[in-house]
Amino acid sequence: MALETVQSAEALANKLNDHAGSLVLGFFGDFSEASRKAQPAFEAFCKNPENQTTCLLVDVGKTKGLHNRYGVSTVPTVLLLDKDKVLAKMVGGQNEDSYRHHLLGQGVSPTQQGDKKVSFPRVVVYSSDSCPWCTRVKLYLRKRAVPFQDINVSRRPEEAAALQRKTGQTGVPQVQIGGQWVVGFDQPKIDRLLNLPPIKTE
Repeated sequence: MALETVQSAEALANKLNDHAGSLVLGFFGDFSEASRKAQPAFEAFCKNPENQTTCLLVDVGKTKGLHNRYGVSTVPTVLLLDKDKVLAKMVGGQNEDSYRHHLLGQGVSPTQQGDKKVSFPRVVVYSSDSCPWCTRVKLYLRKRAVPFQDINVSRRPEEAAALQRKTGQTGVPQVQIGGQWVVGFDQPKIDRLLNLPPIKTE
C-alpha cells in the first residue's frame, strides 16, 4: 500500500471522510533523532505489499497543529484511526514487524534488547486520560522495550463496555498479554507473562 503525505488539516479531514475502514496515521519530524531513525521502518511497513491499510504521514515540522488534534506530544507517534476515532496508539521508535503486529494484529512482535532479538506476545493496554497508573504501566513497558497497543476507553465507550464483558472489571489499567489479563499495574505478573527479568521501578 502506498504512503501519502498529509499537507493540511483539510486534506486529512477529506481523507478520513472519504475512507472506508481504518487507516494508519504517522507523526514524524526531522528535528527528532528518534523520529528520523524510526521513519524508514514506518515507510517499509506502509509500502509492504501485504499491508492493505492506507497509510498517511504527517511531518509535524511542516504541517502545524495536526498533532494537537490527536493529543500527540512526541514523535514518532503512529495512530490507527477509524474516521476520527483513535483505535490504537504507538509511541516511540518501532521496527516494521512491531507496526505490523500492533496495528494489524499479525504475527509475534520482535524487539531488540541489547545485542539479541526478543519476541513478545501481543500486548494491549486499556487506559484512560485521567489514570496515573495507566501512565505508569505504559512507561514501564516502554522502559522494558515492550511494544504495545494502547486503547483509550475514555474516548471509546464501546471498548469500555467490551472490556467489562471480557474481564468483569471496569477500572483501568488492564493489560492483555498473549490472551491473559493483568488488572492494574501488577509488575510481577507482567514480568512473568512477558518472561522479563525483574527490575525495580522508579
